Amino acid sequence: MFYETENNNHGLPHDPFKAIVAPRPIGWIGSKGADGSINLAPYSYFNAVSEKPKIVMFSSLGRKDSLRNIEETGVFTTSLVSRDLVDGMNMSSIGAPYGNNEFEMAGLEMAQGRMVDACFVAKAWAALECKVTEIIQPKTLDGSQSSNWVVFGQVVGVHIRDEALKDGMIDGQVTVPVARLGYMDYSDASEVFSMRRPVWNDD
Repeated sequence: MFYETENNNHGLPHDPFKAIVAPRPIGWIGSKGADGSINLAPYSYFNAVSEKPKIVMFSSLGRKDSLRNIEETGVFTTSLVSRDLVDGMNMSSIGAPYGNNEFEMAGLEMAQGRMVDACFVAKAWAALECKVTEIIQPKTLDGSQSSNWVVFGQVVGVHIRDEALKDGMIDGQVTVPVARLGYMDYSDASEVFSMRRPVWNDD
């Protein structure tokens, strides 16, 4: 099948776009407002975009609480979503009114950032502390602004639980990261395999 996205007339029960761009890492964003309000929320449009310096991004459809807090304070955290924490992650996605603490609602212990004034999930196998570098609204083909805000943050601190390390590397079979698929579907990295990148030889 083929369909043009302008009218989105795919004829399917649900839009397949997010099922095609998959799996996607989940940005479990922790933030704190200027008034001290604590927020924790998962975002399925999240990824690393740069290694030197380390920069991550997440996209918010509409002006949500995370965006409000981050605009006010300029910092956030992101916690690794592992298979054992998916229930807490899902609970923290609830659309609670501003000022409600999703850590508490999901029964998750908070850990205070060392470099930024924001919390992360204490039981997460790893977490990143980030300072905002820019916030943009992507433009569409006709030059208008989309309904999304993209937050870029430079990683200034990294937390890794010692139990996640094996021979000096993060063991994916321990952390079992969870990714977002399309619809209401998720996947986890329960099977991990390695491949060496090929090396060009002029001979």
